[in-house]
Amino acid sequence: MRRQVSVSCSAVLCMAVLGVIAPSTPAFSQQKTAKACMEAWQADRTAEQARGVTMKAYLARCRDGGAASRPSAAAATPAAPAAGSGNAAGNHQAYTSIKELMESIIDPSADALWGSVGTVVDKEGIHEALPKTQEEWLDVRRAAVRLIEGSNLLMMPGREAAPAGTKSEVAGVELEPAEIAALMKTKRKSFDAFAKALQVLSLESLRAVDAKDGVQLLDIGARMEDVCESCHQTFWYPQAKPASTRN
Repeated sequence: MRRQVSVSCSAVLCMAVLGVIAPSTPAFSQQKTAKACMEAWQADRTAEQARGVTMKAYLARCRDGGAASRPSAAAATPAAPAAGSGNAAGNHQAYTSIKELMESIIDPSADALWGSVGTVVDKEGIHEALPKTQEEWLDVRRAAVRLIEGSNLLMMPGREAAPAGTKSEVAGVELEPAEIAALMKTKRKSFDAFAKALQVLSLESLRAVDAKDGVQLLDIGARMEDVCESCHQTFWYPQAKPASTRN
């Protein structure tokens, strides 16, 4: 009887041990699969994100065995961008035109900068108008920051002159978008030089705002207006005569 009990206890013990081992085996296997899936995600992330796949969805699919941990070579290699459609790294894309960028960022920001300082003549005499509160100075600073980064966007390759189907608002004076685009293509270095000059002046304006130097801001605004107008005369209405030569 003792031997039978002993054997029975040994069997129970073995079953208990097996019971401990059995559940742990899938857990160990699961941990290994999770690690492998994470490594696969790190390798495939660029291609998967380009297809709109999130890390959570990818890992879930990989863990369920619904997809190979590595896509085929064709799927893993992103399509090469068209010539001139992105920057040197090939991982950025222009979604809006220069016209839209000017209307949404550059022009409003430049207007905020120009309108922040000036000479006012009223019943009290002649005096300089400056931002009066910290919030007003902050608004001008935000405009300067937008101009700094907006200049980078202007220099970004692959950006069209205007949305498809856009027509000149001043026909015969301002070039049509297709003509502007062709001109920019042949004079790209010149366009980028104007954008860079705008950026340099915007950086100067940022320093002037931080110093609350209204006189310097006024000078920078005048030089910025010259840069903008020179760019417009080169690319938007090159056929228009300068004001000094008109009758």
